[in-house]
Parts: sequence; C-alpha cells; structure tokens
Amino acid sequence: MSRLPSNEFKRALREPGAQIGLWLALADPYAAELCASAGFDWLLVDGEHGPNDLRSMLASLQAIAPHPSHPVVRVPQGDTVLIKQVLEIGATTLLVPMVETAAQAAELVRAMRYPPQGVRGVGSGLARSSRWGLYGDYLQRANDEVCLLVQVESATALAQVARIAAVDGVDGVFIGPSDLSASMGLIGQPGHPEVRAAIETAIAAILAAGKAPGILAVEPVLAQRYIEIGCRYVAVGTEAVMLAQAARALAARFKRGPGGGPAPGGAPTRSGY
Repeated sequence: MSRLPSNEFKRALREPGAQIGLWLALADPYAAELCASAGFDWLLVDGEHGPNDLRSMLASLQAIAPHPSHPVVRVPQGDTVLIKQVLEIGATTLLVPMVETAAQAAELVRAMRYPPQGVRGVGSGLARSSRWGLYGDYLQRANDEVCLLVQVESATALAQVARIAAVDGVDGVFIGPSDLSASMGLIGQPGHPEVRAAIETAIAAILAAGKAPGILAVEPVLAQRYIEIGCRYVAVGTEAVMLAQAARALAARFKRGPGGGPAPGGAPTRSGY
C-alpha cells in the first residue's frame, strides 16, 4: 500500500512568500486542465458562484491531478455533509465562504476532521480520498493533511478576524474584497481606499495570529501590494473573465472598418476592458 501524499500547499502557507493562483468559474474540466498546464501554484474550483456540483468538482480535480497546481475547492456553504462529500472526492484544501465568527470557524474545523478531533464520517475506503484504500495510512494522517481556509467578506467578519484566525485548525483566512466593499456601502469598489485600508488591517491581524492571509486581486497593482504586505496565497485572475475579455477584444478588432471605424453594417464596438 502507498502512503497519503503530503499537502505541500498547506505547508507552503506557513512560509513567507505568495502562492499565486487562478480562479476557475467555468465549471468545465477541460478548461481546468488547460489552466493547470499554465504553471499556477493553485487553482480555485468555485462551487459558490461557479455552476459546479459534486460531479463537476470531481471531474476538475481529476483534470488538475497530473499537474503541479494544487486544487482548492470552494464549497457553496459550510455544510458538514457537503464538506464530507467534497473531502471524499479527493479535495484536501477547502475554502468556505461567509465565515462570520470564531465559533463558526471552529465548527468547520470539526467538519474537516475525523473523531475524536472532529465529526467527519468514516467512509474513505469507498472513496477517491484514500484511492479506495490504496493509501493505507489515510485514516491516521488525513486530519493532519487537510487544509481549511475560511473566507471573511463582511465588515462584521473583519471585526472578528483576529478571533477567527486564532482558531486552532484554521490554516488560512481569505478576504473577499467584493462582498466586503458591498457591506461597507461601497458595492463594486473593492479597490476603494477605505476597503483597501480595512483589508490591510485584516492582513496584519491574520499574520499576527500566525495564520496565512489570502485574497483575490485581479488588478495587478493591488495584487502586488497585497503580496508585499504578507499575503501567502493570492488569486490574480479568473478564467471566465480572461476568456470573456479576450473574446470581446478579438471580435472588436476584426469588426472595425477601414480607418478604425465600425465595419459596414455593424455597430461601434469596444475593444478595451
């Protein structure tokens, strides 16, 4: 029998320096495989805002598996049964959205672990998580290899971020700038100075608790700033937006007429986003 592989992403979060990631929202394993070949440290399989279900998450995990990129699965909510199922299909790192309190974070830690440290049901012999029993030490080592990232994305959660980060078993705290800006009355403005100041304060608090701060920042200047002040895992783009922007730009380029105007019979189009 084989040994359960170490979660190297979890270990990397404990060291200075940023793991660079990409958001996968298309819920398509072929797209996931393509992105896995690009060289990102981690890829986020999104089950909250992407149209993923358990089977499409499984297909994406299988597509990413031959590549060095580490898959992180964002579940739609912190449900104990769903967490068990996502762990059983072979995910080792989960991101749970909308965590507001330390008590909620502690319950998520228990959902991720077998007894006596947690409440995860024991059924890995039937599942991809243990490679159907191939990993002979799975039950003994699984609790140490799972990685829990909790997402704080409201002003209420940020007020509790130090307590949330201090929960034993929470490996990282991920800040959601879009929902945070909305909760601050600045919807659609994740780069607003007040939002940025709140994020930077939260990053410092997470680091002070000895945990790994993370964030999604698609603006290169913001991404670089958050890396510089200590974020350990930073998603710098989303494949859905990248595809949409490239497709629109390409269409606009060839729909222009002579001299840069619209093609005959066509309406003016924008080429830059």
